[in-house]
Amino acid sequence: MTERIRTIIVDDERYSREELAFLLKQHPSIEVAGEAGSGEEAVLKTLQLQPDAVFLDVEMPLMNGLAAAEAMLEMKKPPKIVFATAYPQFGADAFQYEAIDYLLKPIDEERLAETVRRLEKTILSPKQQTPAPMKSCGKLSLEEDGQIHFIDPDDIIFISREDTYTKIVTVHREFHVKTPLKELEAKLRLYPFFRIHKSYIVHLKYAKRLIPWFNGAYQLELKGNSELLAVSRNYAKAFREALEL
Repeated sequence: MTERIRTIIVDDERYSREELAFLLKQHPSIEVAGEAGSGEEAVLKTLQLQPDAVFLDVEMPLMNGLAAAEAMLEMKKPPKIVFATAYPQFGADAFQYEAIDYLLKPIDEERLAETVRRLEKTILSPKQQTPAPMKSCGKLSLEEDGQIHFIDPDDIIFISREDTYTKIVTVHREFHVKTPLKELEAKLRLYPFFRIHKSYIVHLKYAKRLIPWFNGAYQLELKGNSELLAVSRNYAKAFREALEL
């Protein structure tokens, strides 16, 4: 991926920094450019590294995360702020500092994925207004049973991860490959695919109907396919926003 979001992770606990760095490295659009263990160090690292976004703990000794965010907003090129904390009571204060999101520890992977999508939409989307012309005729190569198939991404209805293989359902047939879901998602990032669950990616043009399920989750009916797919509640709002005019 040519464009990535450069980030700094700020937390006074080393374990928390390492855990968040590990989770963020699962997302191809994110580059962890540095870490800081205090608010003061965070401000200095932000001035030096000029990151696009900062994942910022709130409760830290001396300069806390809110004070650090205030200092960052005064910079010539302020980063997008994502607060990550174990204390929900700071939520209202956080958004006074133009935070793009507020994550509660322990950080849920699906909730983090939603945050990454917000960062991509805010930071990367304006840079990608002009589509890459070569992708309009590109084919996705899939190796199955020793044969290499070339398929049109617009023929893919959905992709799912099942046990040790990935299932790709197209308008013509199904493929079962070993390629990880995240790798396929990265290859298809210039096409209208959307993650609706940790195990499902769907092509937006095949979305037909959302059926309420339970606890804010939905089931998705797709054109050309009889299987109902689960839409996690953590993805439901962003999915609807991607579909609606």
